[in-house]
Amino acid sequence: MLRVLMFLVPLALSVYAFIDCISTKDEDVRHMPKPLWAILVLLFPLVGSISWIIAGKKRQPAGGSPWQGGGRRQWVAPDDNPEFLKSLDDDKDDRPKRDGDG
Repeated sequence: MLRVLMFLVPLALSVYAFIDCISTKDEDVRHMPKPLWAILVLLFPLVGSISWIIAGKKRQPAGGSPWQGGGRRQWVAPDDNPEFLKSLDDDKDDRPKRDGDG
């Protein structure tokens, strides 16, 4: 079992790092051009993957505000979105009353 994990963990790390590398926007890549990072991850799977994760990409802090990241607004769950909740109240007020609604 341990032999399988010693093979699968680096493989999963390499696959994750490669997909993350090729799907990252060019302006978010640090230190080297994106194709060079991809080649590094493919040629040196363990070292290249760890290097990409640590130094290759600009990352935002996990607890950042929704307005960080160049003015882009991040997605908010509907039950945490006050605008969505207000629209539900507005929809409820606009519905015609039925006999059993009270």
